[in-house]
Amino acid sequence: MTDARYTNELLELLGIEKPIIQAPMAGVSTPSLAAAVSNAGGLGSLGVGAMNADGARSAIAQTRALTGKPFNINLFCHAPAVSDTERERQWLDWLAPRFAEFGVTPPAALKEIYTSFVVDADMLDMLLRERPAVVSFHFGLPSPEAIAALRDAGIVLLGNATSVAEARAIADAGLHGIIAQGIEAGGHRGVFDPHALDERLGTMALTRLLVRQFKLPVIAAGGIMDGAGIAAALALGAQAAQLGTAFVACPETSIDEGYRRALLGEPAHHTTFTSAISGRVARSMVNRFTELGEAPDSPPVPDYPIAYDAGKALHAAAKAKGEFGYGAQWGGQAAALARSLPAAALVERLFDETREATASLRI
Repeated sequence: MTDARYTNELLELLGIEKPIIQAPMAGVSTPSLAAAVSNAGGLGSLGVGAMNADGARSAIAQTRALTGKPFNINLFCHAPAVSDTERERQWLDWLAPRFAEFGVTPPAALKEIYTSFVVDADMLDMLLRERPAVVSFHFGLPSPEAIAALRDAGIVLLGNATSVAEARAIADAGLHGIIAQGIEAGGHRGVFDPHALDERLGTMALTRLLVRQFKLPVIAAGGIMDGAGIAAALALGAQAAQLGTAFVACPETSIDEGYRRALLGEPAHHTTFTSAISGRVARSMVNRFTELGEAPDSPPVPDYPIAYDAGKALHAAAKAKGEFGYGAQWGGQAAALARSLPAAALVERLFDETREATASLRI
């Protein structure tokens, strides 16, 4: 861990002390979580893909009130949804009995609840004014003009890649680093094109491929829950590791009691991919919604994030009756290793474990 690749290149670029990055986790991460991670020497992150520019500006201000250290702002760069009224009607009809189970009717119609950064001029203007230290992209990349403007503003830019081809696009676009998201990762799969073949590369294989083929720093992500996992990623040439599920059980997150019980209990041992909750493939702990999506007579799911409009409504209806099994309970393959520690304590524990593991590996 004294190698200059870790201490001088990426960590210096990001302005952090430890090779630990907290994944953005839109809807889960909070200003207090991001600030705690950054204050502890890692890189905290805020997922603002589900916010408008005003909401994101407020989240940045709240985080800055808690830390003077760098933190990351993550944006969704998916292709804007294409509405299909008939498909959306079929989906609502399919969900109607589940809504009825909780004494409510489904929404009359569905809408696109998030605006992709690729068409959100207000979000870009806000970022250029606020100038967060780091900005990262998920589901793809914004326009070359947006990338150039953010770079010119002195912002470090990271892109999420699930394949060598996506990493090449990130490098060609002029970003500063590549996040290698393996198939083990919890939450939304970051593929650029959800209709293309997904090679489903694991974190270790993808990390090594990208380290060997690109000069940009690589950040390993997916299934990493402790210092041994971080050390393994560093041994393969990653310069840091990004952990998401490992931080979900921290008291600073915004998860509800059902999600917390699942993550710290038996459900954490069972994860699966589903598109039923949001309209885009994501790794979740198995629950009532994932089982619903696997039913053989399930109709086609509407586009992301239109389907999420229905998913959030069903979760709210069920939760009001004490049923948490329709929530977006994202979790990586190693979710059962989650620990309920304050974020700062978790960062310190992870760093201590990493040093112990790297010493045994003689990195």
